[in-house]
Amino acid sequence: MIDTLDHAVPEGEERLTLRVEDGVGVLTLCRPEKLNGWSWEASRQLGVFAERIRFDERIRVVLLRAEGRAFCAGIDVTAPGGAITGRSAAERTENYAEGIRWVHERFAAFARLPQPIVAAVQGYCLGFGFELALMADLRIAAEDAVFALPETGIGVAVDAGGDLRIAREAGAGWAKYLALTGRRIDAGTAARLGLVQQVVPVADLAHEAAGTAAAVAAAAPLAVRAVKRNVDAYADQGLSAALDRTALAAALTLTSEDAREGYMAKAARRPPRFEGR
Repeated sequence: MIDTLDHAVPEGEERLTLRVEDGVGVLTLCRPEKLNGWSWEASRQLGVFAERIRFDERIRVVLLRAEGRAFCAGIDVTAPGGAITGRSAAERTENYAEGIRWVHERFAAFARLPQPIVAAVQGYCLGFGFELALMADLRIAAEDAVFALPETGIGVAVDAGGDLRIAREAGAGWAKYLALTGRRIDAGTAARLGLVQQVVPVADLAHEAAGTAAAVAAAAPLAVRAVKRNVDAYADQGLSAALDRTALAAALTLTSEDAREGYMAKAARRPPRFEGR
């Protein structure tokens, strides 16, 4: 096992925690008071834990779960380091693009773990939260789960590849429908689209997700990893190049006047007035 002490998570600043139980690495989003809102620091910590999990021989499967009533309600706009600056519009756009590519690298390290990932989703699963859940190999949702990609409603493109993964799982039409309208879908609809594999009562989510993870952990590790690699190699053809385009598109929209208006309108709880610039 490779240790990552040089990338330790500061005590009291945890966005995620990891414990290992009977072959299962339980990775938990642990900011319930913030509805597990995502941030740059959360992305960094995800990369740290992905590195630890990858080389931990005790872990045969990852169970991704969250504390509280939401899986992840999207970006935590109150988190430090959210605004990227630059000496010019071009430099700021370039800095945003590099920042988003950096996030993509952490997400890729997680999604490409040799161990399968089982996600247990409850409550809000929005924006970055939805994109994170889509990186799991298997998704189990509680009946109260709500999924959406609301980014275009505040003037920005989907920035972590969630729309691309929906296109892979459910088809291009549904990817465009969800990303262009920002509409929310319930767990039953997500299951019909193939975006989740099982829907269970809220009270049963922990038990069912743990049972699924245990079933994977009990299977032959080399065979399990081979299946994941083979299916991903088929399903992810073209994903890398598409994510490069996503980083640039997200950077351009994040630095636009429309994005500024979108965030201001959301804070003021009024409809945004977009002008396409």
